Amino acid sequence: MFIQKAKGLRLTGHLTKDGKKTNGFTLIELMMVLAIIAILLSIAVPRYMNSLTKAREAALLENLFQMRDAIDKYYADNGAYPESLMSLVDKKYVRSIPADPFTGSADTWVEVESQDGSGIYDVHSGSELTGRSGAPYGEW
Repeated sequence: MFIQKAKGLRLTGHLTKDGKKTNGFTLIELMMVLAIIAILLSIAVPRYMNSLTKAREAALLENLFQMRDAIDKYYADNGAYPESLMSLVDKKYVRSIPADPFTGSADTWVEVESQDGSGIYDVHSGSELTGRSGAPYGEW
């Protein structure tokens, strides 16, 4: 196959002072393209950041649900709450303690002890940030 050079297709054609035709973009054309790109980015970046926050919140809710479910199953099987979150891993109720999506660590979970002090009956995020609903993640 032969590729023929398209005739008459040029980027833009401008005449110089002495009447010669030049190829290329003018400064105004480049500025317009940059302005359009800036406008599109000003719309896209906040939406992207909002979707990241929504995804982290969904991951936090799922992690809390799974750990609370494991705590309830532990209590149903043993008649007592686990001593720590690692007890859930040791007894195979969960494979591993998940990382908190906002702190990035599995060591920052806040363990809530039962009223009689026999073990952990709830868990909260260790993050000090506030969610989109206005409630701090540590209260979820």
